[in-house]
Amino acid sequence: MDMQKNHVDCAVYLLLIFGISVVFMSDFSHNPSLFRLPRAHKLPLSSVSNMPVRRDELEEALSAAALTTNKTVIITIINKAYVEGDKPMLDLFLDGFWMGDGTRELTNHLLIVAMDQTSYERCRFLRLHCYKLETEGVDFMGEKVYMSDDFIKMMWRRTLFLGDVLRRGYNFIFTDTDVLWLRNPFPYLIRHQTLDLQISTDKFNGKEWSESNPINTGFYMIRSNNKTIALFDKWYAMKDSSPGQKEQDVLFDLMRRGLSRELGLTVRFLDTVYFSGFCQDSRNATAVATVHANCCRSISAKLADLTRVIHDFRRSKRFPPNVTSTFRWTNHTACRNSWRID
Repeated sequence: MDMQKNHVDCAVYLLLIFGISVVFMSDFSHNPSLFRLPRAHKLPLSSVSNMPVRRDELEEALSAAALTTNKTVIITIINKAYVEGDKPMLDLFLDGFWMGDGTRELTNHLLIVAMDQTSYERCRFLRLHCYKLETEGVDFMGEKVYMSDDFIKMMWRRTLFLGDVLRRGYNFIFTDTDVLWLRNPFPYLIRHQTLDLQISTDKFNGKEWSESNPINTGFYMIRSNNKTIALFDKWYAMKDSSPGQKEQDVLFDLMRRGLSRELGLTVRFLDTVYFSGFCQDSRNATAVATVHANCCRSISAKLADLTRVIHDFRRSKRFPPNVTSTFRWTNHTACRNSWRID
């Protein structure tokens, strides 16, 4: 009896399963999307085109360092030779900002451009704004002695890079790392919109608008506009037709031949009283903003004489205002001796 009841129960279950299957298959035939995987949602074409484009690393670095009011950034370029040794050049450069008058906060707007991994890592360790400049197939790690082939290549690579910065719409002050910032230079720089370029000189001839001033590209301030971008394009285009010439000499020749007038550029040449160097010392230690170790051949000599400049600057601050005329800079002996060929 129990066995018969079990057979009946099994038959009922089978009929029930069969009925459910028939209903399910009927629904699936009318609505096949029940088991279809959902498709990825597609944005309208207009929405895709309006999505923000991801900025590259250089744009991120420039944006982080620039003054928000006018997109101005301070740029210097280093390599391994500037971050190694008992007292590296980069450390001495930063010492100037630390002890200078009104210069500490300017490091917030300083972008260090590293030409190799070692100098990039040192920059990151110091928690500065850093960017690694990749140059495929070229080694820019070691010291590049003044006017050597590698030195000239590095200067032209610098020019190409800075032209890119201008094309991105950034104004900048370029400063060599062997320039000590002893005072905030902005009060000495004209900042109205009609001035395109303000550039330092090796020896100032007394006329700030004279194109015969021997320029020095180790310190200058430039505005980004079509005229200055064209200047850099024409300047860099001379690279291959100027063998053995550094970029500074090529730019000087272009200016003497009237390129700035041709492009409609307004160029001011900076007085060495405020923007000095070893070629021509400032006559006023209480006013000088920057001191450049120009007219010097090696990093070791620059380090020695710039260290003396720091000592001189500290000494000048102890002078009463009425006796500053008696102040004299220490002779740049190491740099003068660097030109001797052993």
